[in-house]
Amino acid sequence: QVQLVESGGGLVQPGGSLRLSCAASGSIVRINVMEWYRQAPGKQRELVALITSGGNTHYSDSVQGRCTISRDNAKNTVYLQMNSLKLEDTAVYYCYAASPPVWGQGTQVTVSS
Repeated sequence: QVQLVESGGGLVQPGGSLRLSCAASGSIVRINVMEWYRQAPGKQRELVALITSGGNTHYSDSVQGRCTISRDNAKNTVYLQMNSLKLEDTAVYYCYAASPPVWGQGTQVTVSS
C-alpha cells in the first residue's frame, strides 16, 4: 500500500497560480484512479479533480477551466495545476488513491489579498 505526500500549497493572491504535487511512496501505475479533494473550514470534503490510468480526467464545476490534473507514472506523482485562484479556493487539499483507499496528509492553500 502506497503512502501519499502532498506539497506545493501556500499563500497566494487572488488570480494567482499554484501547482500541487502528490508524491507516492510506490508505483502508481496500477492505481486506476487518482483524485484531489479539498476541505474548507466548516465544510465537507469535496472532490476537485480525478484522473484515470488512461488519462481521462474529471473536474468539479467549481474548478472546471481553471485547474488541470495530470499524472507522471514514472515519477509516481500526481499534479494539480491551479490557475486564476479565488478566495473560495482556500482549503486543505488532499490527494487520494481509490484502490486501495489511501489519503495523503493534506496541503494548505490560502488565497488572500
